[in-house]
This record gives sequence, C-alpha cells and structure tokens, in this order.
Amino acid sequence: MSEPTANTRRKWRPSLSLVVFVVLTSVLALPLFSIYFLKVYQNQLIQQAEAELIAQSAALAATFRREVETGIPQGVALGAKVAPVVPKPSEEPYQPIWAELELVSESVLPPRPAARTPSAPADPGFAALGARMMPDLVATQKVTLAGFRLLDPNGVVIAGREEVGLSLEHLEEVGEALQGRFKGVLRVRISENEQPSLYSMSRGTGMRVFIAMPVIVRDQVAGVVYASRTPSNVFKYLYEQRSRVILAILSMILPTLLIGFLFHRTITGPMRELVERTNLVGKGDRDALRPLRHHGTSEFALLSQSFLDMARRLNTRSSFISTFATHVSHELKSPLTSIKGAAELLREDVDAPDMDDGDRRKFLDNIIADADRLGTIAGRLRDFARAENPVALGAAKLSAAVTGLRSTFPALDIRAGGDLDTPMRISEDNVLIIFSNLADNAVRHGSSKLEVFAVRQDNRLKVTVSDDGEGVSPNNRTQIFDSFFTTRRDSGGTGMGLAIVRAMLDAHGGAVRLVESDQGTAFELTFPVADAVAS
Repeated sequence: MSEPTANTRRKWRPSLSLVVFVVLTSVLALPLFSIYFLKVYQNQLIQQAEAELIAQSAALAATFRREVETGIPQGVALGAKVAPVVPKPSEEPYQPIWAELELVSESVLPPRPAARTPSAPADPGFAALGARMMPDLVATQKVTLAGFRLLDPNGVVIAGREEVGLSLEHLEEVGEALQGRFKGVLRVRISENEQPSLYSMSRGTGMRVFIAMPVIVRDQVAGVVYASRTPSNVFKYLYEQRSRVILAILSMILPTLLIGFLFHRTITGPMRELVERTNLVGKGDRDALRPLRHHGTSEFALLSQSFLDMARRLNTRSSFISTFATHVSHELKSPLTSIKGAAELLREDVDAPDMDDGDRRKFLDNIIADADRLGTIAGRLRDFARAENPVALGAAKLSAAVTGLRSTFPALDIRAGGDLDTPMRISEDNVLIIFSNLADNAVRHGSSKLEVFAVRQDNRLKVTVSDDGEGVSPNNRTQIFDSFFTTRRDSGGTGMGLAIVRAMLDAHGGAVRLVESDQGTAFELTFPVADAVAS
C-alpha cells in the first residue's frame, strides 16, 4: 500500500493580489453604492413633501370652510354629498391624513394636463371668495415654495396665480376630491430649465407631488384645495457642491491607490519574488541564494532569511552527500579488492595446491581483517547517519557518560570534573557516541589518559576533553573534522570519528573545535542545556 503524498490538493484559489484588489475595489465602491441607496432616502423626501402639503392645505381648507360658511349665501349650490363624519370617542378626536406616496411602489402619472375651459363659469360668490383668499395663497407660497389653487365645487379655479377661471375637473386627483375623498399623486415634472446630468441618477428628481384636499361644508363638497410641490433633492445639493464631491472622491481614490501600492510593496511583491526564488533553487540555481530585493515587513524578512538558511543547508547537504558517497565508495573499494584477491588466490590453491599452511592463514587473516574493517566502516556509517538525523532528545548527564566510557575503555585513565550533573539537551546514547569516538581517537594516537572538565555558561555547557597523546600536526589541524581523513588507516582508523562528533553536535545545536594544548590534543565541546532535568 503506497504512502499518501503530502502535495497540496490542486484547486482554484484566489491569489493574494486578487484578494487585495477585491477588498480595495469594494472599499472604493462603497460610496457609489451609498449614492444608489440614496434613492430610498429620496422616497422619504417625497413623503415629507406630501406631509407638508397636507399640513399647509389643511390650514387653507379651514380658512376656505369659514369663508364659505360666512360669505356664500345658502342658495348657492355646493358639490357632491358626502357621508357625515362619525363622531369619535373623546380620547381620539383626531382624523389625521397620513402621507402614503412611495416612489418605489406607486405608479407615476404623466405630467399634469393643462387646464380646460369650464362648461360654466364659477359662481360670483365663489369668485369673490377666491379673490379674498388670494393674498393668503401668495403669502403661503412665498414661504413654502409650494403651488396652491382653490377650486369651486365644480373644479373651476377661483384662486391661484395662473389658470383662474379654467377647470381642473378632468384631473384624477381633483375628481377624487370633488367626490369628498383626499387624493395624492406623483406626476412627472416638466421643468422650464435644463436639469443637471447628475439628476438622472434618481427618479425622484423628475417628480412633483400633487394633493387635492376637499373642503366639506354641511356634508357637501364646497371646494378643493389643490397644492403641488417638488420634493427636496439630495442630488441637487451634490451637484451644487460638485467641486467638493470631486475632491472627496479623489480623497478616497488616492488613499486606496496608496494602500494598494503598500500591499504590493510589503506583501505581494516579496511573496512573488520568494516563490520565484524557490523555483530557481529547486532547479539548482545557486545564484538564487541571495536576499530579496525588498522584504516589505519584518515577517517577510524573517521568512526570507529562514528560507535562505534552509536552502543553503539543503545545498550543503546535497554537496556533502555527493562527496560523502565518493569517499565511501573509495573506502570500501580497498578492503573489498583485498578480500576478492585473497579469495581468488585461495580458490586457485584448491585446484592446484601450492601454499603451505602459513600462507593460507595469512590470506585468511587478511580477509578477516578487511571484513572487520568493513564492519567498522559500516558501524561508523550508521553512527554518522544517526548524527545527521537525531531521532530523540533527552537530558543526558556527563557523569553517566563518563561511567560508560570507563567501562568501554578500561585501559584509559579517565578523569572528570566540573558540572558533570548539568543536564544536556541530547540523549544518553548520542552523548556516549560522541565521547566514545573522542576516546577511541585518543587511544589510536597513543593516549593513556583522558581528562573531561565541564563548565556551565548560561544555557550552554562547555566541556573540554584533552589527552596526552601525539597531538595534531599543524598541517592536519584544518582537516581533522573531514570525513575519512585519518593518519591511522593502517591501524584500522576510518577517518569518521571526529566527523561523527561534529555532525552529532551540529544536529543537537552544539559545536566542537580544536583548541591549543601544551601536550596531546584538546577539544572544546558545547552542549545546549536541557530546559528540564530528566533523570
């Protein structure tokens, strides 16, 4: 059964640039959507205009009613009869007329038709009433900017700046009022002046509110107060303040562009360059192992540095593996060739005996020695692989490692002192591998004594390991940590002991270096101290 791959499932995902673009576009479009939703506010303005016309017409209707009752003779015919008003409880004496016009739901009527010639002129009494109320209409219109007309019971205009003596009976709203019912409508507005282009953004800017309020006297329609007004328009204000509106729009666009540039400079640009560098490194381009042109933020600088460090380590590991494989093949070739040669000679001696027992024993001893060397190399390779890939951490103590060394190397006088019980962040097996290789190296170079001294410095434990052997010549000091470098190959040295020590310490965050010594060889090892003591 195959292992599942760790590849990211391929599917469409938005790029960071697209996400930033959508966010910035949404922020930029919010004011435009706000302008659109101002249409809802325009509907509120229409109802406000209707409510004001109702209030003003109610006041004029009260004056009209009083004038009819006091100035129109009883014999003058009034209009249609209406049902008498049912008295309401004393706690509810009001009969309000609510504004109900809605631009979003009411059908808008065509422009108001022109007045027509009446079938009969207005009664002189109503004509005189209109003349008396004309000053009131003019004064009201100057303040409210609304248009008012007073109609007699037959729909003939008896007061108003224009159309006096003409009939409006044919209008829908007037016809309803002549039957005793209040009626308000929206009609398309015809303006004598050209409208700014901004007004076309709202239907409410081309509308005019008309209301017809009946005047009831003695349960009959005595006349109609006909009023009209263009509702307030928010777009008119925007048009009048267009220079400030343009400045406000620019003040939104410029910061949005600046934010987009900052996103590109600090996030999308460095991220895209980092992805390109990753692809180049994957293709073997070592020139890509250099810092980014722009890091943008501290997080990207840290990410870039981590990426470069990882890439350099992988590149170094790749080069090391190639060199290591070459050295391994070379080291294994000599004993294998020797074993093969000795085995072939022994096989020939079987067919044609020509050797004495001493020669045969010599060849067999060579085979055993070379086999032992292969076994030693294999063991060191295993330790080296373990050093490169530590599988566990621990809290080893140097005192336990020294005890293990004394049992493994009984001929070596091992002396230890200092902070031997300070826990190190490494497993006991791995720390024993490190010191075993150092002890073996000392024995192979003629040492009889090994001294170990430890000193804790902050979060590090520095351990000095010195022997009384031959020491290291100046020419070899720079090569002793190289894999397969040895001056004792004839005595079984593999040249991997110190390389294993360095690799093991590097893998655990430590270090090793050769230090000056008056006699023999001395190494300084550094171990990270464990966070918690483990027995």
